[in-house]
Amino acid sequence: MSIIVFGSINIDLVATVPRLLVAGETLLGHDFFKVPGGKGANQAVASARLGIPTHIVGRIGADSFGTELVNSLQASGVQTDDVFVDETVSSGVAMITVDVKGENQIIVIPGANGRVNQEDVERLSHLLPTARVLLLQLEIPMPAVVAAAKAGRKAGVTVILDPAPAQKDIPDELYSLVDIITPNEVEAGGLVGFSVDGEESAIKAGEVLRQRGVKNAIVKLGAKGVVCSTPEDKFFIPAFPVDTVDTTAAGDAFNGGLAAALCEGLSLRQAVVWGAAAGALAATKLGAQPSLADRMTFDAFLRQKGLA
Repeated sequence: MSIIVFGSINIDLVATVPRLLVAGETLLGHDFFKVPGGKGANQAVASARLGIPTHIVGRIGADSFGTELVNSLQASGVQTDDVFVDETVSSGVAMITVDVKGENQIIVIPGANGRVNQEDVERLSHLLPTARVLLLQLEIPMPAVVAAAKAGRKAGVTVILDPAPAQKDIPDELYSLVDIITPNEVEAGGLVGFSVDGEESAIKAGEVLRQRGVKNAIVKLGAKGVVCSTPEDKFFIPAFPVDTVDTTAAGDAFNGGLAAALCEGLSLRQAVVWGAAAGALAATKLGAQPSLADRMTFDAFLRQKGLA
């Protein structure tokens, strides 16, 4: 069984800086580099590198960035036959600054990602019969996300929604189509309307999200761990302590690890542990996709922690 990612494909333009900017400020940076990114593509690479057959459905522009992005996805083992080349717009771009503490600021220009529509959902639908998990994010238009979730539900696959970038206006119908929602604390706070800053408030947020129709709510608290609320249980998984370099793709790595574990038939609790481990490993390296662990590195990390 495979994982299908329906989402964004970006090129990331990354600057490392001594500290994050404030409004109106000019700051000298340390380094600059260009790497493939986009929440959809990152999650596809994360699961593919863990050895799970992974397809991505999305759009790129007919430009050099688009060619580079597809080549990079293929090099990581992601199936790209259903990536559409849109000749009317540029590929998506994300401009990222990362400070010495590993914190970041990101500006996303959607480009071709903003044109994802029902035609792309139809390409997705042809893949769903062989899928176990469908991964969704919010860097593409909301109507396409809702339509994809409907298709996933109809096909009987596990629908996972990463509600990022943070939005307050998620349609009510989307919640009921989602098996697992995975906001971080900022995104969870935006969705539920109160501050989420620890285990207790994350449990409360998870229950609010479940009341809206989501089956399972996972709230990522970064270095403080992960809280999961299910119909049967509520549990906390502590974070894996690591030397943080860049948190840019840690959330995407979490979703890739979570989906990979579910594809291998592990329980939701075990899958959350896999997600936390994948996210921790991603935070130890610069960049989005370059930071995502392969299966050998991942398994070694779990063994080191006494979990494999």
